[in-house]
Amino acid sequence: MKQSKHSIPPASVRRVLFHRIRAVGLGLLSATALAGCGPKEGGAPAGMGGPMGPMEVGVLTITAAPVTLTRELPGRTSAFRVAEVRARVSGIVQKRLFTEGSDVKEGQLLYLIDPAPYQASLDSARGTLARAEANATTARLKEERYKQLAAAKAISKQDYDDAVANQRSYEADVLSGHAAVQTAQINLGYTKVISPVSGRIGISQVTEGAYVQESQANLLATVQQLDRLYVDVTQASSDLLRLKRDLASGRLKADEAGRARVKLVMEDGSAYDEEGTLSVSDVTVNATTNSVTVRAIFPNSRGDLLPGMFVRARLEEGSSPNAILVPQFAVTRNSKGEPTTMVVGANGMAELRVLQTPRTVGNQWLVSAGLKPGDQVIVDNLQRVRPGAPVKPSPVAASAVIPATASIEH
Repeated sequence: MKQSKHSIPPASVRRVLFHRIRAVGLGLLSATALAGCGPKEGGAPAGMGGPMGPMEVGVLTITAAPVTLTRELPGRTSAFRVAEVRARVSGIVQKRLFTEGSDVKEGQLLYLIDPAPYQASLDSARGTLARAEANATTARLKEERYKQLAAAKAISKQDYDDAVANQRSYEADVLSGHAAVQTAQINLGYTKVISPVSGRIGISQVTEGAYVQESQANLLATVQQLDRLYVDVTQASSDLLRLKRDLASGRLKADEAGRARVKLVMEDGSAYDEEGTLSVSDVTVNATTNSVTVRAIFPNSRGDLLPGMFVRARLEEGSSPNAILVPQFAVTRNSKGEPTTMVVGANGMAELRVLQTPRTVGNQWLVSAGLKPGDQVIVDNLQRVRPGAPVKPSPVAASAVIPATASIEH
């Protein structure tokens, strides 16, 4: 029986057709892929992203310029002189002769302690001295007579020696009498309590009628000299060593007297209008904080400064005549923690430089090594530039990347 022309082919025929169709499809796909990987007409090889030229970057040309180097440190004010007025004799306070908070002069009478007992002691000492002087006169005359009698052998030598010893004993009493009188006079003088220095006196610690004791040295009041004040700040010992080293090498220039000038910023942020000078630095390093106390003196003619105020002192450490400054955002650190920056090399390639940056000046780094005048520091497209890549430098004005306020180190 014959098959119809619309009948289904056998299974073996269907398998052969399926394999042939799949082979043709795979061939077409391979051809398409190879065509896509081949070079395009008039273009660069696939995967290169098109023609690559030098990347345009903004650069800042390095110049050396004189810079005044300052350092801002916190500190406290203290009086130029502090005198604690204390009782030096015991007794009742009879009078207080000053107004609290007023200015007093050196030698001004502040308190009066009852002088009667000390006046009596002085009178007694004077009486004892007069008796001793009379006895000494009698002994001296007797010694003179015995001396003549001893020469004529009218008395024994022992009698003459006793007369000499008696005379010297009374002379010693005279010396003791003078000392007792002087002591009594001193104690009587201490009943008048005077100011040891000129300055401003604080609150009185005693009132009239109070009993003060010499043995306890009771504090009566405190006088502080405020026409000048100290400002004590702490500075790291390493910074102090660096400062001395730079001054000795001539890298930094101090004033004619060799001292740094200091300016003051008050608690509210305002600037104190009078300038001070660096007075002295301590000779001992604090073992706990590894810092040194530095003291400056400020005039206080108007009395605006008071002891104990918190201030910030700006120390002018000197001037660097040929300083090189780089914006902080142009400096990064490598895996070793060293500061680095990108510059345009001589061959037009980006170059990574390792710097030495001992400190900041405002928002810039002071560079002591790694850059020289004329170098072009890359300040734009820093995220895309890699060392060794060709770059096309485009000058950038310093005012566009460095604010005018970058003159003081914080």
